[in-house]
Amino acid sequence: MVKNSFISVISQEEKEENRGSVEFQIVRFTNKIGRLTSHLELHRKDYLSERGLRKIIAKRQRLLSYLAKKNRVRYKELISQLDIKE
Repeated sequence: MVKNSFISVISQEEKEENRGSVEFQIVRFTNKIGRLTSHLELHRKDYLSERGLRKIIAKRQRLLSYLAKKNRVRYKELISQLDIKE
């Protein structure tokens, strides 16, 4: 299996304090998306993982839209750090 280095935007101290924050959840979903994408490159016919990937992408999109409504500055910072399209 291919090992990729995943994004660690939030420091360790912040991770322990803010596990329920929107930013932490978005970073966590982004890491999961990266892992599932690399898995699906090797196993193209794994349709259940593909379905799970679509569900995680939808959850992340809902969280991103919530963050954009609540705090546009934090949204822009997170988008730029994670290299996600708007």
